[in-house]
Amino acid sequence: MVQEDEILGRAYDSRLMSRLLTYLRPYKKQVALAFVLILGTTFTGLTGPFLLSQAVNNAIAPGKFDLLVTIALIYLGTVALGFIFRYAQNYVMQLIGQHVMYDLRQKIFTHLQNQSLSYFDRTAVGRLISRLTNDVDALNEFIGSGVVTVAGDLVMLVGVLVVMFVMDWRLALISISVLPFIALASWVFQKYMRTSYRQQRVRLARLNAFLQENLSGMLVVQLFNRQKRKFNEFDTMNESYREANITALKIFAVFAPVVNFLALVATALLLWYGSGEILASTLSLGVLLAFFQYTDMAFQPIRDMAEKYNIMQAAMAAAERVFMLLDEQPTVVDPANPRTLGKVVGDIEFKDVHFAYNPNEPVLRGVSFKIPAGTSVAIVGATGAGKTSMISLLSRFYDVQEGAITVDGVDVRDVRQQELRRHIGVVLQDPVLFSGTIERNIRLLDKDITDEEVKRAAEYVNASHFIDKFEDGYRHEVKERGANLSVGQRQLLTFARAIAFNPSVLLVMDEATSSVDTETEALIQDALLKLMKGRTSIIIAHRLSTIKHVDRIIVLHKGLVVEEGSHEELLARNGYYYRLYQLQYQEQEGADIEQDVADHVEDVILEKKSA
Repeated sequence: MVQEDEILGRAYDSRLMSRLLTYLRPYKKQVALAFVLILGTTFTGLTGPFLLSQAVNNAIAPGKFDLLVTIALIYLGTVALGFIFRYAQNYVMQLIGQHVMYDLRQKIFTHLQNQSLSYFDRTAVGRLISRLTNDVDALNEFIGSGVVTVAGDLVMLVGVLVVMFVMDWRLALISISVLPFIALASWVFQKYMRTSYRQQRVRLARLNAFLQENLSGMLVVQLFNRQKRKFNEFDTMNESYREANITALKIFAVFAPVVNFLALVATALLLWYGSGEILASTLSLGVLLAFFQYTDMAFQPIRDMAEKYNIMQAAMAAAERVFMLLDEQPTVVDPANPRTLGKVVGDIEFKDVHFAYNPNEPVLRGVSFKIPAGTSVAIVGATGAGKTSMISLLSRFYDVQEGAITVDGVDVRDVRQQELRRHIGVVLQDPVLFSGTIERNIRLLDKDITDEEVKRAAEYVNASHFIDKFEDGYRHEVKERGANLSVGQRQLLTFARAIAFNPSVLLVMDEATSSVDTETEALIQDALLKLMKGRTSIIIAHRLSTIKHVDRIIVLHKGLVVEEGSHEELLARNGYYYRLYQLQYQEQEGADIEQDVADHVEDVILEKKSA
């Protein structure tokens, strides 16, 4: 499959360009001003060679010093005016570019926040960061520099040709006689440069992806002494990227001298023909000198073509990737006519739920059960049984393929996602913290949560015992991903966060105590018991010791509910749960127990199929 970073597209795509330029509409007045300034810059630039010809023909040759001073002052004025026009033009276009990029970043970030979770499952985070940074910067360079430069060069080129033909059409034809050869050289250059640019982008993308992966996994790299091997991998990729850049330099090193050579050929032809005309008294020296300057001005945009081509190429590739991202539609969307939950009681029901992340790989296969309001339920089972998927479906991060999940009799697909999740407090197995203070991580920028409520939530889960040890307390700085806190401390903060948001009915805990030590686990058990009282609670845990107190346990295996009941009831059945309990707490041969478990599960599955 072609990766996003390898997409190149055409050097110029009118469809992408048209879509990109729609972002300029809010700033059309500023764009119009920029083009007026371009015209001013072009006019002052064209005036210089003309004034030079007038000075030579009408002031220097006849010896009119006063006229020469006047022309020199006018020339100086046009230079100063040209500086002002060019400065204002560049400032306005850069300002427009910054505003457009601000709008585009806002749109991309908002789009990503509203994207379904399945999109992030199949899309690397590094690629999304690249869209917001590298690609947006490429578009900024194009709008701020590329557009204005290309437009200015085109206007200048047209203006130069018009003036040249008006002054002397014969010299004009001689000046542009080498343009077909330049066009051929440009076509060849673009063909090879396009291939080289593609290689640069692909190899740079691979290099960045390797760096991100290697730096993120530095603990494993050092733990297994893989530094040398990883360095060799990096060296190979880095060398490949260097070779791609050297190839591009070689291409440009050929193209630039070719253009300069052809420009000098045009100058030599002008010198040869113009000198003859001057000797024949059919051409003035001032006009010939002006043509030398106009010819150089005509070739300047061509000399800059390599840089402009790269800017254009990068912008088209970046636009294609950015718009591909923006065109990605969420798979989970709010209904057109949503229902409101109103005052939530907390009755939850799974009705013959079928779900799969990938076709032909079912995760849940006809799961059905009810959780009455205010009761607590634990879901247990082996890794991959579908426990976490049930929580994701209940929170509507994904939609079921068959069946339904209801809250108070309302299908979760008929409710706005924001309203549904407002009633669900989730504590994940892997605690997620953000850079900032402890209090910022607990309240997550919610201004309605007061400082007192933050402290009360931390005390509730016994997190205050380590927070109070910091000199700055709740304003203690948390590093990226909570690197300066222990796993247990990070987990306690996520518990405090869930309590601070005070979910009105549902509290879902996804193996939240699996990463804490026994002492820390004991600290939070009391808080959990108080928090679960009167709430509909779902607990997912590997440690069966943490779920003895729940009202009901649902045993899941390979996407099927194989047992239900309280801790004591399930132990008395000597079934799947009993064998899981033995596997964790009894001194028996693990392999024999696992085989007994597998045999029992197969019996349950066969019974369900026959039923």
